[in-house]
Amino acid sequence: MLHQSVAIDTNSIWFILSSRILLLDGKVALITGSTQGIGLAIAKEFAEHNGATVIVCSRSKDKARRAAALLNGKTDYASIDVTSDASIVKSMTKVLASHKHIDILVNNAGFPFERKIWYKSLDQISITALKDILEVDTVGSVRMTKTVIGSMLASKRGGVIVNISSTPAMYGHFEGAPYTMAKAAIVALTKHIAREYGKRNIRAYTLMLGNIATEATYKFMTREERLKGAQEAAMKRWGRPEEVAKVAACVSSDYFSFATGNTVVIDGGAEMS
Repeated sequence: MLHQSVAIDTNSIWFILSSRILLLDGKVALITGSTQGIGLAIAKEFAEHNGATVIVCSRSKDKARRAAALLNGKTDYASIDVTSDASIVKSMTKVLASHKHIDILVNNAGFPFERKIWYKSLDQISITALKDILEVDTVGSVRMTKTVIGSMLASKRGGVIVNISSTPAMYGHFEGAPYTMAKAAIVALTKHIAREYGKRNIRAYTLMLGNIATEATYKFMTREERLKGAQEAAMKRWGRPEEVAKVAACVSSDYFSFATGNTVVIDGGAEMS
């Protein structure tokens, strides 16, 4: 049997490996609440796998700096408290001075999961708890959107805004009413952005999440609660933050250039309509 040797062109192989499509190449993305969990996973996906310059955000400047340092790719960091207009204006002034424009905003910052709030029926919740959650999830997203849309309009580049919601906002739930109401308002915010600013090349999407295994939720649940949560999905498991991040990258890219206002449900088939 004759054996023919084949010369391997290492330059060609390198070109093939390095020329994969970068969905967000050249884009600048700002992600609130991105030092851990879903936010950090989105930052990693954007920076390391899709070519974006990512601005990692947290109320703590040190946490934002440390998280940004963990990522490969082009990153920066900013200290932003989404409940404070002054904090947003101050930080965004610095960000825009350095990066000139923001192409993608991901409103991921949310009020932390608290058992004492979640495990109460509607008639037992406190108005204070409701206001606290609305202030972060809903009003915080509005504050960030107002500021970033202004920069998008000024640069005339357009842009994408991705808002994070959860499935109880669409289907209701037995507990956690304050979270449900806050996340339902997020869906309305997305649709309003899409309708009002579509003509200015600004798109908006809601990622509506089911049971995603993050430190903010999964870590604080009992074994029984985790097993019950897994059984809710058709896939019989919890989702991973990385799976949410890949969807965020897709909708933020030009592959979704003629879609806007959409609610993308990421719940493993728990709710189907």
